[in-house]
Amino acid sequence: MLRLQKVIAQAGICSRRAAEELIAAGKVQVDGEVVTAMGMKVDPAVQQILVRGKPLALAEKKIYIFLHKPVGYVTTLNDPQGRPIVTSLLRDVDARVFPVGRLDYDTSGALLLTNDGDLAQRIQHPSFEIPKTYEARVKGKPSPKAIRQLEQGVLIEGRRTAPARVVLRKAANRSTILEITIHEGRKRQVRKMCEFVGHPVIELCRIAYGRLRLGNLPSGHSRMLDSADIARIFSVKRVASKKKKSWKRPTAAKNKHK
Repeated sequence: MLRLQKVIAQAGICSRRAAEELIAAGKVQVDGEVVTAMGMKVDPAVQQILVRGKPLALAEKKIYIFLHKPVGYVTTLNDPQGRPIVTSLLRDVDARVFPVGRLDYDTSGALLLTNDGDLAQRIQHPSFEIPKTYEARVKGKPSPKAIRQLEQGVLIEGRRTAPARVVLRKAANRSTILEITIHEGRKRQVRKMCEFVGHPVIELCRIAYGRLRLGNLPSGHSRMLDSADIARIFSVKRVASKKKKSWKRPTAAKNKHK
């Protein structure tokens, strides 16, 4: 017997966190009864489970896709405004996959898609502190003080961001390219951080999950990931700007995806 949200995640519909949201919204039924409480244990082999009115399918073979998302696509699986969705860029993929986390409509770069809800949960859960690295072209030339502010954390909606790694890659009078590594996933976080220090983002591209880098993958293209690629997401070390904390690979995140 497994928890209902885990069964839904293992079926590849969404992450465990998103499955909990579906349950709370009353969109999951077990043996004809709507379930809204967390923690219910089920046996998918003998119980009928419906998600959004559709029977829960048996888990598919786990696949992992690395996509270079272009600007102008949304990372939801449907869009009421009719904008293009990222899954429309995938070719020869029969399995139903979903994005791990999100990239804004006007942000490009690395996006992982999978049908492995457990892996998605591990990547997104704050306890694992998986770093995501962005290349941001910002207005003007940030001062050393502004960069220190970004590294040490700034207030966004009343809450200070966690320490970040910031590297100045190229500076000019009108714009500067910064490489910014964070491990939080707050909405439009990098844009809000840069705006806070007076240097709004002009262009933003995510270039890495952990040590899995976008590299020269062309915009709009994707590739399948193997177990070595997945390991690169978790095998990371981090040095905070002030306290010199190091990131070590979490024991719970050992690669088992082969």
